[in-house]
Amino acid sequence: QVQLVESGGGLVQAGGSLRLSCAASGRTFSRYVMAWFRQAPGKERVFVAAINWSGTTDYADSAKGRFTISRDNAKNTVYLQMNSLKPEDTAVYSCAAGPDIGIRTYDYGYWGQGTQVTVSS
Repeated sequence: QVQLVESGGGLVQAGGSLRLSCAASGRTFSRYVMAWFRQAPGKERVFVAAINWSGTTDYADSAKGRFTISRDNAKNTVYLQMNSLKPEDTAVYSCAAGPDIGIRTYDYGYWGQGTQVTVSS
């Protein structure tokens, strides 16, 4: 079992930055692929970024060049550094854990509650 708790969301102006954190419980954190998804109002939850145990990453096109996913296995924490934020980045951001890197929600079996990110224009 893995429990995930996100933090770091908030209100930021366009062009600003935020760093999201996701703290995981459990002794097997390092074995899991960790990912970030987001869900804007009235839209489906979509993939943002993922990272496996060795640091291999994958990003959605919308995140490439602006967002960076990283993990600290000693702290059981995964991060999402978001720079050059745009109003269209406004969404609830959720972290997830699963066995392999994937871009579909069903690739991940464990989910956090999410943290709101709002980017004002």
